[in-house]
Amino acid sequence: MKKLSQILCFSMLLVMLVSTAGTVYAEDSEFPRGESVKVKVMSYNIHHAEGVDGELDLGRIAEVIKESKADVIGLQEVDNHWSSRSNFQDQAKQIAERLGMFYVYGANLDIESSEEGEPNRQYGTAILSSYPILESENHFLSKIGDTEQRGLLEAKINVKGTHLNVFNTHLALTTEERILQVEETIDIANETNGPNVIMGDLNALPDSEELQPLYHHYQDAFADQPEAYTYPSADPTKRIDYIFTSNVLKPSQSVVIDTLASDHLPITTDIHVNRSAPYNNGK
Repeated sequence: MKKLSQILCFSMLLVMLVSTAGTVYAEDSEFPRGESVKVKVMSYNIHHAEGVDGELDLGRIAEVIKESKADVIGLQEVDNHWSSRSNFQDQAKQIAERLGMFYVYGANLDIESSEEGEPNRQYGTAILSSYPILESENHFLSKIGDTEQRGLLEAKINVKGTHLNVFNTHLALTTEERILQVEETIDIANETNGPNVIMGDLNALPDSEELQPLYHHYQDAFADQPEAYTYPSADPTKRIDYIFTSNVLKPSQSVVIDTLASDHLPITTDIHVNRSAPYNNGK
């Protein structure tokens, strides 16, 4: 009887192996190795969610992002329990929750609360992603004198098995500081393995001295759109918001979105992440 049971179990196992031999799972079918995944990237200075109309409306910011169908978003000027100007909101968390996204936050200003048990007052940048964020780090950038601390928020994102390195920043108002900060940004990005996206409010025009090293190492997603103005949003006359990518990502379909939800206009571009070499260090 025992021998008969063993024979029956072996037979059932053989049937299961034969029946599943040709199975192709959803991820392999939809995103096979060797094909690229299109990822829409956005950079957006949200001005702590205050629109041109003077109204604080975090939902309006979230709706702009939702309608853009962006997968990875770099936000600048994001409050976290900062002050009454934003109702002490944890803005990155609330936007991410509205969109059902992963997020990380980088506090460049971090002030201890005067109220015991209350969270610190913070101001900085955030990265949101529809793909899992594996790790992150906020790097403080150099400043000169008593100016505002700036940072470079780094996140490693798992795009269907390939690691995409995303860097989000909001550079200083002085040329001297921006020269240092751009150099540091490139040095930090060059330490990573895999394709890079560098984006943010760089507070400089495309032909400025300080941005030329970025143009040397990376592609400007709006290189063929010299009038892709982003500031001020009501009547834009300057281009100070950017998305730069590694050469292997080949940005396309770059768009400036028309909205008055902030004093800056958000920008998006499509990149194509190659899944054949997940740790390709090509720039």
